[in-house]
Amino acid sequence: MTELRNVEADLAHFRTRVIVMALAILFAFGLVGARMIWLQVIQHEAYVAQAESNRTSVLPVVPNRGRITDRFGRVLASNYSAYTLEITPAQVDDLDATIAGLRELVEISPRDERRFRKLREESHSFDSLPIRTKLSDEEVARFTVQRYRFPGVEVQARLLRSYPNGESASHVVGYIGRINQREKDQIADWPEEEQANYRGTEYIGKLGVEQQHEQTLHGTTGFERVETSAGGRAVRSLAATPPTPGDTVVLTIDAKLQHLIETLYGDRRGALVAIDPRNGEVLALVSKPTFDPNLFVEGIDVDNWRALNESIDKPLLNRALRGSYPPGSTYKPFMAMAALETGARKAETVINDPGYWVLGNHRFRSHGDIALGAVDMRRSIIKSSNVYYYSLANEMGVDAIHDFMKPLGLGQITGIDLKGELRGVLPSQQWKRDTYKRPDQQRWYAGETVSLGIGQGYNNFTMLQMANAMATLASGGVKHVPHLTLAKRNPLTGETEPVEQPAPESLNFKPANVRVVLDAMQAVTTEGTSTRVFAGAPYASGGKTGTAQAVTIGQRDRYDAKKLEEHQRDHSLYLAFAPVDAPRVVVALIVENAGFGAAAAAPIARRVFDYLLLDQYPSEQDIAAVQQGQAASPIGTPRNVNDVPWPPAPTVPLADAQ
Repeated sequence: MTELRNVEADLAHFRTRVIVMALAILFAFGLVGARMIWLQVIQHEAYVAQAESNRTSVLPVVPNRGRITDRFGRVLASNYSAYTLEITPAQVDDLDATIAGLRELVEISPRDERRFRKLREESHSFDSLPIRTKLSDEEVARFTVQRYRFPGVEVQARLLRSYPNGESASHVVGYIGRINQREKDQIADWPEEEQANYRGTEYIGKLGVEQQHEQTLHGTTGFERVETSAGGRAVRSLAATPPTPGDTVVLTIDAKLQHLIETLYGDRRGALVAIDPRNGEVLALVSKPTFDPNLFVEGIDVDNWRALNESIDKPLLNRALRGSYPPGSTYKPFMAMAALETGARKAETVINDPGYWVLGNHRFRSHGDIALGAVDMRRSIIKSSNVYYYSLANEMGVDAIHDFMKPLGLGQITGIDLKGELRGVLPSQQWKRDTYKRPDQQRWYAGETVSLGIGQGYNNFTMLQMANAMATLASGGVKHVPHLTLAKRNPLTGETEPVEQPAPESLNFKPANVRVVLDAMQAVTTEGTSTRVFAGAPYASGGKTGTAQAVTIGQRDRYDAKKLEEHQRDHSLYLAFAPVDAPRVVVALIVENAGFGAAAAAPIARRVFDYLLLDQYPSEQDIAAVQQGQAASPIGTPRNVNDVPWPPAPTVPLADAQ
């Protein structure tokens, strides 16, 4: 009986264990089934997408960058395709050995290697960096055969930027360069759509029009879905959305005129701005010396970078936009206009000019201490009387001068469609209080006002501001915003869209007052300081020469250029418009440390007018004479503008790194 009860207990215990194990097995199979349902049903689409992504890749297709042309379609910036040899440092174990091995297959110059190492310092280790560009087909073939020896090294087909005119118009056009970390951080703050448009993009506009119109020139990035191998290599294309090339930006400048002016400057420093006063179009914007933007496209090497940055001539400085200078006597027509418009002085008022003007114990001298005698407003401009404007400035006061000049745009941002414009200085009592810290420095002194009358003292303006102010005066007080962009052209359809400009502003000058000043400026070219320069010109122009101090000369000392270092000598300026009856062009220019305005600056203005009004291009003999400051009116037989070949001869890089 006992044994029977033990058997029944064992059976019950066994059944319990079987049931528990069966339940456990059923639970385990349930988990497996649930997991299978989760993976194969619920997460089916997600895992299919993940598997597909392992098999395929979506690659950005960078668009062709838009071209830049002048107003006549002359190309200032374009693209060309080339093979580049690129290294991804993170994928290379021994970089020096890799470069040495590559040298056996393709030519890699010391300059190439220095540029590569400079790029490496500025980039992430996983960035693909070019060590050689413009590989020949033979070099590509040689590397391709030996590619297995060089992990992390690839040959890429790239579109490279080209500036076919070299240094000409470089400050206007600007250049592109590799996107640096600061720019990557800025892009990261853009809207998602704009960020996506820059995926795969390695270069961005750094200066000039390339920077100003970056979004327009960049275009729209395309995408290509490709099937990849286990090693990550593309096998075949599955689908593609083609990129849209950037628009062509058409500028207002005349590239041939721009190049002519740069040639006329020769090795001298300075700036020139030519504007159409009827609409604010900038016909030329010159800064000398220039630089070759092609040096930056592949990454500039150390030697050229030093040559540009350490040069005393500062070739990277856009003097037309950021060079701030005292206007000298070119300020006098604006002072005369201020006197007439404010009622401070009438045109017929006569002032005695003994060659100096005294305020307190200080004698303000005229140029060369020449006494002009009785001087009215017209004669004060023709003969450039300092005494006339010393006394006028003293009568008006600094704040009245400031309030008249400010609407003309002097010492103000003009709003030109180019980044980096400098404001300059149009002084006032409030300006001095805001600028200086000590009470004795903040106080305005009467003697400081006197110097302002002849364009010296605190006055500092850009040539762009001077040209814009002259354009406003030449148009009778109608002020346009100066601009460099004429239109944008779709490269696919050829459709051209003019760029809309702000409406002009009228300063409401009295026509009679404008006529007094412009007539006097015309007389400067017929009986004044620039008579020899404009002798024989078949058109009537107006102008004003200027000589501005680069360093202060004591009141008891005489200016002697021969005793000063070249960078300390006076600047040569000229302000002009033509033709007189219906002005089509205004020019403001400076030749640094070149002395008298009629000797260095005015001859350049004459050739600009001959080009635009007569279609005349100066002879080689004439160009050489202007460069040396020896030519007044043109010499030699001028050529027709259309007979001069274009484009100009290519330039040579600053530093030969071979």
